[in-house]
Amino acid sequence: MANNNKILVPEARQALEQMKLEIANELGITNYNSIDKGELPSRMNGYVGGYMVKRLVETAQQQMAGK
Repeated sequence: MANNNKILVPEARQALEQMKLEIANELGITNYNSIDKGELPSRMNGYVGGYMVKRLVETAQQQMAGK
């Protein structure tokens, strides 16, 4: 399966990777960047991505509200 997830702002890559690691750590997944994602249940991988989206939406909403 091809990975079609393109980062639209390449300068944000490092911040997104850091966010991914922070969220995985918050969910109790240690060493997320060095483990084989295929060995994790899809639910756990989905949690990481889902929480990333949730946090990004919250940040965008705060910026739009001027906070």
